[in-house]
Amino acid sequence: MLPDERLRQSRIESVALSLREDIGDGDITARLIPAETHATGRVITREAATIAGAEWVNEVFRQVDPDVSVNWQVADSDRVVPDQTLFTLEGPARSLLTGERAALNWLQTLSGVATTCASYAARVAHTQVQLLDTRKTLPGLRMAEKYAVTCGGCFNHRIGLWDAFLIKENHIAACGSIASAVAEARRIAPDRPVEVETETLDELDQALAAGADIIMLDEFSLADLKTAVTVAAGQARLEASGGINAQTLVPIAETGVDFISIGALTKDIKAIDLSMRLD
Repeated sequence: MLPDERLRQSRIESVALSLREDIGDGDITARLIPAETHATGRVITREAATIAGAEWVNEVFRQVDPDVSVNWQVADSDRVVPDQTLFTLEGPARSLLTGERAALNWLQTLSGVATTCASYAARVAHTQVQLLDTRKTLPGLRMAEKYAVTCGGCFNHRIGLWDAFLIKENHIAACGSIASAVAEARRIAPDRPVEVETETLDELDQALAAGADIIMLDEFSLADLKTAVTVAAGQARLEASGGINAQTLVPIAETGVDFISIGALTKDIKAIDLSMRLD
């Protein structure tokens, strides 16, 4: 779950950065328009999508010009259709045009994440599995993308390296064994979840014996995933991972694992096609 204050601060900072890189020392094209010119406009989607990023749009215009009014016709997590109006704008024409690109960049990117997640989640709605994102996010957009994941009906894995242990092959090698790695994790931060990545059924047995909370089953075959579910028998939650895509998703979900982690939810994203029109 994303901490609200951390998300808010991230949004303020990342929007400010996006405006600095776009506006620089001033929007010279907007200066063609008289400063007193007032305008209204609307933003539409050219394709079906699941919406995410309304507060990022609001923050763009809040920072560009507080006199701009943004009126939403939809909410985050809503499903929209082509040519649907998402929000309307009213304010100084210069400000509307200066903030346009940054606002649409945020909305089209985060809605792209949410739309992908909604598509994946719909495929496994008949199962109890939860689809998880990963740390394979666009640099600097971790919090925003993970928020968008939740708008699409999927779930957040770790936010970063601080909120849970994920003991992988190299950690195990450096610690000497799965058991020693888990024991050290319990000593360092006994309140944090401990997950262990395994590549074989033998390593699964070791992780269960060590008392891991979650066990990642990396690139297990369908047969081995089913065996792992039987062997674990609720002793730990199981997460399937490794190269999972839209074609392989459903059979994996139907094995009975608790989670499936998918890097593509945040790293292989196609932005939604949006357009702003002044009235």
